Amino acid sequence: MAYRISARTQSLSSSQQPPAQRLTNEPVTQKTAQSTVTCVYQAYIAGFWRNVTVLWSKNVMNYSLCISVESVDDEQASTCKIDLKPWHFWAKKGYKTFEVDGNQLDAYWDLKSAKFSGSPEPFAEYYVVLVSEEEVVLLLGDSKKKAYKRAKARPGLVDAVMFYKKEHVFGKKSFSTRAAFDQKKREHDIVVESSTSGPREPEMWISIDGIVLIHVRNLQWKFRGNQTVLVNKQPVQVFWDVHAWLFCAPGSNHGLFIFKPGAAECDSDLDEEDENKGDGSDCSGPSRYYSTQSYSKASDFCLFLYAWKIE
Repeated sequence: MAYRISARTQSLSSSQQPPAQRLTNEPVTQKTAQSTVTCVYQAYIAGFWRNVTVLWSKNVMNYSLCISVESVDDEQASTCKIDLKPWHFWAKKGYKTFEVDGNQLDAYWDLKSAKFSGSPEPFAEYYVVLVSEEEVVLLLGDSKKKAYKRAKARPGLVDAVMFYKKEHVFGKKSFSTRAAFDQKKREHDIVVESSTSGPREPEMWISIDGIVLIHVRNLQWKFRGNQTVLVNKQPVQVFWDVHAWLFCAPGSNHGLFIFKPGAAECDSDLDEEDENKGDGSDCSGPSRYYSTQSYSKASDFCLFLYAWKIE
């Protein structure tokens, strides 16, 4: 079955920056950094395949979850925002109702025992479930039995499918995330490490499940590139652009990494979408070569890791 990906969702996702950067245009620091994880799914809701965007965000003061469901009638998405402040224990389990195109949606969540590994998105012992017409249309987390019992809804005829994940992470030398390159398999631990200061030539390492699969020496000359690696015998294309790490002020822009399952396509197509973007400065605006827009529309799944080096 073909999945429809809306143009406005691509446009929003490709240009989005963390709130601290958007509001001030000042370099991001430890105090202003806001880690975010955006997951976009295709879910069958009220007779249509719709984009469902799940945004997890965290900074020094706030922690929130936002679920947006695309409307087929107008340009506005219906949104359910959940504030999960650490000192409000009761807010970590709850229920909310909202509407999309006149259809009621029920959101249930339980994050009281959720486990985290530095990301605002939990990785275990939680659930977030979206129900439409007494049918589960989106289920996140591993506590599935608890989710079905609480929602009192039947499983959907078809499962929602994630078609991209985008994460903004902040650090000095090491950046990590998790992703499943196959919808039915477990998540993999992904770590990007770098050495860009000191007497030695800049280097970068990309490891998956603790195994270094890419080692880039002389990073000052190879700050943009791509390579195909094997993860459990499955090819995964890895693209990187870390110009900002080497030639921009800390916190002023990010390095970008794209992980795309499958064999490589023609190299001439890779930067077709973005060759005319930007204002001539690689320290402002999106990455020169790669964007969410240029990859999400043609692939089953892509992971976009925005790695911000801060002091």
